[in-house]
Amino acid sequence: MSKIAVVYWTGSGNTEAMANAIVDGAAAAGADAKAVLVSEFSADDVAAFDALAFGCPAMGAEELESDEFEPVWEACKEVLGDKPVALFGSYGWGSGEWMDTWKDDAESAGVKVIDALIANDAPDDEATSACEALGKSLAEA
Repeated sequence: MSKIAVVYWTGSGNTEAMANAIVDGAAAAGADAKAVLVSEFSADDVAAFDALAFGCPAMGAEELESDEFEPVWEACKEVLGDKPVALFGSYGWGSGEWMDTWKDDAESAGVKVIDALIANDAPDDEATSACEALGKSLAEA
């Protein structure tokens, strides 16, 4: 059974809803998955998991949340090694450019990104299903 951490920051609850759907999908596929607020996670925790998902909504000019999320992400990406990683988050404006930038940055750092998923505002049924499928992919990676 794989152990999966779904690490997230949320401002309005949309990214939290995505995180919970990813956990549901991973658990349905037989993984031991849990959602973890980024404030309760550090790079030292990465070793305990087989796969991880990191979630952050678009902030400001389509960027990651800089006070809590980004420092943890920066530390974690250095120790992820070859673990499968998914990126996810919600946005309320723009085109989702922050996710493209984030994914490019992660891959440039050597992170094994298996998927990147965005939802406009609160995840609708289609986005929730995509999150569940992402959780299953992490469980099977």
